[in-house]
Amino acid sequence: MVNAPAGDATLQSPRFGTITYSESDVLVFPWGLPGFDHLRHFLMLSLENQEQLLWLQSLDDAGVSLPLGDPWAFFPDYDPKLPGFARLSLDLEKPEDFTLLCVAVVPETGPLFMNLMAPIVVNLRTRIARQIALETGGYSVATLVPNSDNRSAEEQAEAPIE
Repeated sequence: MVNAPAGDATLQSPRFGTITYSESDVLVFPWGLPGFDHLRHFLMLSLENQEQLLWLQSLDDAGVSLPLGDPWAFFPDYDPKLPGFARLSLDLEKPEDFTLLCVAVVPETGPLFMNLMAPIVVNLRTRIARQIALETGGYSVATLVPNSDNRSAEEQAEAPIE
């Protein structure tokens, strides 16, 4: 595994308060994330009041957290084809070895969008993750989420998607 924080630790997050985690909770992004190339260690957080969103919380910069969602919860026909390099670089052997999530795009006002063009793929065995730009499918980085409303970004980030 790529170097990750060792043992039990805590993080003080501006958004989530004190978070206690262990090394086995850490997701490692060896290639970083677009726009956050220097951030490599993250936690996946699930909040009780946000059943359809998860949060990717950086351990390298506590001020960075990204909302993620299961694309099939909103887009049942989503059919991403991962390029060969994704399977090789993440050591993906079987479908049950990995999960795929998409970044939610939450504007200041207006509806919620999801980045279907570049899902985050997580190898559940190794805890290695990578955001992968799809080469086919014609997906967008800002696909309107059906039934999203005109709540502010803060309201959308703090409330479950209905």
